[in-house]
Amino acid sequence: VQLQASGGGLVQSGDSLRLSCAGSGHPLNYYTKAWFRQAPGKEREFVAAIRWGGGSTYYADSVKGRFTISSDNAKNAVYLQMNILKPEDTAVYYCAASNRVLLSNIYSPVGYDSWGQGTQVTVSS
Repeated sequence: VQLQASGGGLVQSGDSLRLSCAGSGHPLNYYTKAWFRQAPGKEREFVAAIRWGGGSTYYADSVKGRFTISSDNAKNAVYLQMNILKPEDTAVYYCAASNRVLLSNIYSPVGYDSWGQGTQVTVSS
């Protein structure tokens, strides 16, 4: 599956932003979808995931209660609603998908074999 992320931008602390990731080539509802982010000089880190079949969601502790991952099968897309943004949320955000990721790998980039190109989110204080 091919992924195309969009929706990043420059916002102020406390603002909201919604990222979108459009899939093509295969129906995303058969894939576990996730968002990761990477800040300059840091490793890529897990943000959120939603399991195939529209099921369980998983979040990093740092975003729990502020970010929401969702998917729309009709639009073949996955979204990340980000509220109460903080400067430490500044990073390039990547969407990812896999139809064979194990639950033990759901938080790790190695569990995913399809990646979008990334979209920059910058939060000013």
